[in-house]
Amino acid sequence: MRTLLLLALPATLAAQRPDAPPPPRQVTPGAGKGVNWANYGGDAGGQKYSPLADINRDNVGQLRQVWSWDANERPVPEGPGQKAARPGQFQATALAIGDTLIFSTPYNRVIAADALTGKPYWEFDPQPWKTYGQPSNGTGLVHRGVATWSSARERRVFIASRWRLIALDAKDGKPIASFGTNGEVDLTANLSRTVRKEHYTNTSPPVVWGNVVIVGNGVGDRLQYRGDPPGDVQAFDVRTGQRLWRFKTVPEAGEFGNETWKEDSWRYAGHTNVWAPFTVDSARGIAYLPVGTPSNDWYGGEREGSGLFGEALVAVDIKTGKRVWHYQVVHHGLWDYDLPAAPALATVTVNGRRRDIVVQATKQGFLFVFDRVTGAPIWPIEERPVPQSTVPGEESWPTQPFPTKPAAFAPQGIALDDLINFTPELRQLAVNEVSRYQLGPLYLPPSLQGAIARPGVIGGAGWGGVAIDPETGWLYVKASNEPALMAIMKRDAKSDTVDAPYTLDPSRRGLSVRPQAGGSLPIIKPPYGTLTAIDLNTGDTKWTIPLGDSPAVRSHPALAGVKLPPKLGVVGSPGGMVTKGGLVFLTGGGSVLYAIDSRTGEYKWEHDLGQVAYSNPMTFRSRAGKQYIVIATGAGTTSKLVAFALP
Repeated sequence: MRTLLLLALPATLAAQRPDAPPPPRQVTPGAGKGVNWANYGGDAGGQKYSPLADINRDNVGQLRQVWSWDANERPVPEGPGQKAARPGQFQATALAIGDTLIFSTPYNRVIAADALTGKPYWEFDPQPWKTYGQPSNGTGLVHRGVATWSSARERRVFIASRWRLIALDAKDGKPIASFGTNGEVDLTANLSRTVRKEHYTNTSPPVVWGNVVIVGNGVGDRLQYRGDPPGDVQAFDVRTGQRLWRFKTVPEAGEFGNETWKEDSWRYAGHTNVWAPFTVDSARGIAYLPVGTPSNDWYGGEREGSGLFGEALVAVDIKTGKRVWHYQVVHHGLWDYDLPAAPALATVTVNGRRRDIVVQATKQGFLFVFDRVTGAPIWPIEERPVPQSTVPGEESWPTQPFPTKPAAFAPQGIALDDLINFTPELRQLAVNEVSRYQLGPLYLPPSLQGAIARPGVIGGAGWGGVAIDPETGWLYVKASNEPALMAIMKRDAKSDTVDAPYTLDPSRRGLSVRPQAGGSLPIIKPPYGTLTAIDLNTGDTKWTIPLGDSPAVRSHPALAGVKLPPKLGVVGSPGGMVTKGGLVFLTGGGSVLYAIDSRTGEYKWEHDLGQVAYSNPMTFRSRAGKQYIVIATGAGTTSKLVAFALP
C-alpha cells in the first residue's frame, strides 16, 4: 500500500523523510492554486461554502463522473463472543487537503486516498463492531467523518469511533502511541457515571480548535433506562490525549441549570447528548453545541421540569469548558426534536449593522438566529402556549419558543386538508387512517390514542444542516415533509434496555395509505422534501422549491394516469453545499445529485447516482487547478465514493 504524503506540509520537510512521496504532479501554467475542504462543514463555522467557481451555472451541464471507490464492507455474522453487525448508509463527507481525501466508512474505517483517482494510500480499521456488534440504533453502523490537526512537523487524523477517540498519523494511518493509551482514549472512562460501552457511540466527526479536540456522543433512542449514558461533551489535548475539561449537559447539584430537573431526576437522566456535528468560532474560541433530547424522547414523567440543557444551543468557552450562553429551543422535549445539525456561523448586515451570528436549524422547521457572542436573538422569539399532554404522570411545558423571523421553512402541524388527494379513493383511505389519531398544531404532545406530529422525527431540517453563502448572506436548508405517529403505550415489563412506565408503541409507528394495488403511499400531499433560500440580512424567504423526486410514488399503479408535479420532493436528512459558482449541490437523501441555481432555485444539472446518496457533498480544487465534486453513496455492501469534474 502506498505511503501518504504529509498533507500540505512544507516540501522541504517532506523531502527530509525516508517515506517522502513522489514529487507532486506537474501544475498547469496559469492554473489556480489548490483549494481544500479541511473541515466537515467546509470551514470551522460550518458554512458548507466553497469559494470555487470553476464549475458554475454556465458549465455545470458538462459535469461528468471521473472516478469511484468501493468500500467493500460486509455484514459481520454472529458467533462465539461476537454479536452480529452490519454496515449502514455511507454518510461521510470527505476532507480534501492537498491532493488527498480523508474520510470514514460506515464501519468507521479511516481511508486516505488520492483525490484525483480515488485510489487509497492507506486505511485504518478500528473494528467498532468487535464483540458488541452494532449499536442499538436499528440503522447498522454509520459514520460521517473525521477531523485533522497539524503542526509544523506533523498532521494527525482524529476519529471518534463508538467509545474511542483515536489519533492517527496522517502519513501512514498508524495510531500515535503517545496519544492516550496506544493511540486512543476511552471516552467512557470518566463520565458522570459508569456506563455500558455498547450503549455509547459516535457518528459525527470530532472538532479541533488549536491544540484541543472536542467530542460529543450518541445514544440510541431505543435505550430507555435510568442511568443510561449521559451526554457529557469532552475535550482532550491533541498531543497527549489528556482530558482538559468536561461539559455536563445535565448539570449536577449546585451547577447552573440543575434546578430545572425536578425530583433529583438529574441523577439518572441520560442522553441529552451532542450527537450531531458542531462548530466553533475560531477567532473567539467558542464551541456551539446542539444538544439532543433527554431520555426518553417521548415521555418525560420521570424528568419533570424544563430540563437544561436538553434541546438547547449551548455556547462553550473552549479554553475552560464553561458555558458562555445558552438558548433552549424546546422545553421538556417530548417529540425527539433533537437539535440535529451543526450551528452555522456567518456575518451579515441587519438593519444597517454588521452582526456576527450563529444559526441553528431545527427539526421543527425553524431557524433560530442569535448573536454568536452574547446569545441575544437577532429577531424576537416568542413563548406561545401549546397543547398539553394527557398521558398519566406527564407534565408537558405550557409554552414553546417561536421565532418571529425567519418564517418556518417546513410545514408545521397537520389537518385534513394536508392529506393526499391525487384521487378521491386515496383521500378517503388517508382520512380513514388518521381518524384513529389526534391531529393538531406543532407541539401536539404524544398520547395514548396516538398523535400525529409534523414535522416528524427526522425534520424539518436533518443532520445535513444548512449551507450559507458568505458573500450574499443567503442560507439554504433542505427540509423533509413527513409526519410521524407518536402513540404512547404503558409498559409493565422491563428489560435491560427499556425501563420506563410509558414509551412509544413500536406497533403503531408508520403512517401511510395502502391502496389495493401496489405498495404504500405517503399520507400527505407533496412536496415531500423542499429546498429553501433565506436572506439572513433580512430574515426573508427568497424562494422554496420541491427538492428531488420520489420514484416509488411516481410509478405507483394507483397513480397510473394521474398528472403529477414535475418534482414530488424527497424525504431525507442530508443537506447541501453552496459555491461561488452560484450553485447548491445536494441529493436531499435521494439517488440523484442536483445542482441548483443559488439565486433562482432553478435546476441546472442532475445526475442519477444509481443508488441513494444519504450524505452531504463536498468540493475541492487540485493543485493542478481542477475542481472536483465528491459524494458518498449507497449503504452496506454497495457503499461507494463518487467524484465528478468537468471534461
